[in-house]
Amino acid sequence: MLLLAVDTATPAVTVALHDGEKVLARADQVDARRHGELLLPSVDRVLSEAGVKIDAVTGIVVGVGPGPYTGLRVGLVTAAAFASVTGAPVHGVCTLDGLAHAAGEAGIEGPFVVATDARRKEVYWARYEDPRTRVSGPAVDRPAEIAEEVAGLPAVGAGALLYPEVFPDARGPEHQSAAALAALAAERLRDGGEFLPPLPLYLRRPDAQVPKNYKVVTPQ
Repeated sequence: MLLLAVDTATPAVTVALHDGEKVLARADQVDARRHGELLLPSVDRVLSEAGVKIDAVTGIVVGVGPGPYTGLRVGLVTAAAFASVTGAPVHGVCTLDGLAHAAGEAGIEGPFVVATDARRKEVYWARYEDPRTRVSGPAVDRPAEIAEEVAGLPAVGAGALLYPEVFPDARGPEHQSAAALAALAAERLRDGGEFLPPLPLYLRRPDAQVPKNYKVVTPQ
């Protein structure tokens, strides 16, 4: 097993190579505006550090969100391109599940909440019984609207840190980790677990909209 994992659903541009037992190499950068610019160089760096060629990869793991429209597409399109070149299958994993797995690696057992920044004063969030078991979500809401549902629970992720009045017990990890995503995928592959299709999980309409009642200038 040799898994290449990528995730661009959050401000983190994160890549990891996993052999089914451990992470061989990883690259993590946080820059919400440079997903397209940073992802491929990060993949090259990870493969080079591990001494592996792309055609040796047996599976592509990709975070499918939820996340903003533009950044999320970068990882999914890249995963599809690598799958086309290598013939390796693509395994979609909820980005929040990757953060939950990372929380478990950091010693958080559960129950807890994962929340990422959805912008527009909202968060993408889900509740977990433990680092491997999601019991609700993912969903997108204003923090105040879910205050009762998350009350008393520890929370991880950048979204939780943004709203301490709703998530007073906010903890790390703050950002997504492809290393945790790959480790979770490796477990699911060994255990016969299910994956999501490699399609974007937006949860809401994109910010960009076609203008209404725009003037048609093409010949009729």
